[in-house]
Amino acid sequence: MNLLKIVIPDRLIGQRIDSALAVMLPDFSRSKITSWVRSGKALLNSKTFKPKEKIMGGEIIALTLEKEKTNAWLGEDIAIDVVYEDDDIIVVNKPVGLVTHPGAGNWTGTLANALLHYDPSLANLDRAGIVHRLDKNTSGLMVVARSQLAQKNLVEQLQTHTVSREYSAIVYGHMISGGTIDAPIGRDPKDRIRQAVVEEGTGKDAVTHYRVIDRFAHHTHVKCILETGRTHQIRVHMSHAEHPLIADPMYGGKIRFPKKADEGLKDALKSFKRQALHAKKLTISHPITGEEMSWKAPLPQDLQDLLAVLNKFDPV
Repeated sequence: MNLLKIVIPDRLIGQRIDSALAVMLPDFSRSKITSWVRSGKALLNSKTFKPKEKIMGGEIIALTLEKEKTNAWLGEDIAIDVVYEDDDIIVVNKPVGLVTHPGAGNWTGTLANALLHYDPSLANLDRAGIVHRLDKNTSGLMVVARSQLAQKNLVEQLQTHTVSREYSAIVYGHMISGGTIDAPIGRDPKDRIRQAVVEEGTGKDAVTHYRVIDRFAHHTHVKCILETGRTHQIRVHMSHAEHPLIADPMYGGKIRFPKKADEGLKDALKSFKRQALHAKKLTISHPITGEEMSWKAPLPQDLQDLLAVLNKFDPV
């Protein structure tokens, strides 16, 4: 068994405990978290509690989970969008809501399970050939290795920052121009579930380049290009720049309604339920041939719909 201890930060005071845990554990569903609470697998200050109880601040939640067994990953008939494949790699367009690989609370129903069904030989590779990940609620392109040689090469490309990854993000605030955020990232010392910009020498180097795609009165559609690939990097850096992603529960805070916002805009912001982030373009050197290869994935419908609302109700 695996014991996970979570200290609830003061920023969540007043929220229901199940809601707070959903924010702290974004890779798990609300129903899964509620089932842990009701079954006694989650304890509040060593005692059982009800999901609807309110956060007072400083609570310690102890969550008991089964340990992950990677050799038990099984193939599952889950539809995946394969945009390219050959003998050495598979490139997929991951949808929103799909966890990358099995872990505590998500033993099945992941991209890895889908890949193992699509190609059972991936069971011979570490993590089913997966070399990088996207958050559950981030959509877009990922490359998967089909051989040990390809996997080793792709990992080296990621480590040396020669893989190019371009994202589309919709953020709060009217941005005038693009720029570069060069700020180290590490665990937030006040909230260990989160990442944060930290002092030099205490985190890992992180560089994000961003360019404006389209401006609205109170929001901006930006292109973000990763020079490094730290956990939650774009989400952390854009929040640090005071332009957090729309609907980012961990780094975006509460919904920001512009003054005199139209009801159409308010409804769109309230109903958008995942961070507005999509891995739009991926460029690599083929791990065997060395050929430069690039793919693009169109914006998913929910982001297109959000942009349409901003064009209509939040024009410059």
